[in-house]
Amino acid sequence: MDKQLEEQRRHITQRMENAAIATLNHHRHDWMNDLQVLYGYIRLGKADKLIQVVERIKERTTEESKISKLGISSLVFYLQSYRTSGSPLELHIEVEEGLRLDTLISPEDGEILTGAIADTVRAYQFSSRSSWGEIRKLMILFHQDQGDIIVRFEGEKVSPETEAWSNLFTIKQGIKVKVKAEQTTEEHALFQFRVTCGI
Repeated sequence: MDKQLEEQRRHITQRMENAAIATLNHHRHDWMNDLQVLYGYIRLGKADKLIQVVERIKERTTEESKISKLGISSLVFYLQSYRTSGSPLELHIEVEEGLRLDTLISPEDGEILTGAIADTVRAYQFSSRSSWGEIRKLMILFHQDQGDIIVRFEGEKVSPETEAWSNLFTIKQGIKVKVKAEQTTEEHALFQFRVTCGI
């Protein structure tokens, strides 16, 4: 029994290490691409294009910095490593300035929220088939509203009859914890999670 548990632990650790390495390699690859573009514009003397590239890099690093400060390691890891998954769904993340979830909710609620976000991304990904080569986009926004944490999902509307999507919403609505799914009237919003603050 102990040998089996040890083998499972080793397997999980190896999977996490492989995912971390893939994420680091992906970020390194992005940086190399950016440097090559910058170098090309410098050689061509295109200062206006240089400014655009630097602004894009600045926006991306600011977004990644805000994600890393969310404070729930499983959520940070999921969001930072998602790009390496090879999914045809592109995630865009917006985090309210200074938002630190680990100071607002318990570790248990943080894990439940992470699972709910991952389930939502997966359900959205499989809710409708995009045309060959088309990349769908999903925006996830994190902010506070009257003492609650809001995680809002924005993207192309999904048919409520889609099995994965309707099951997800029903299950998350029924959770007996501080994470609640709710409809929203915001334009382009699919729905949102509301998390009651309190550790």
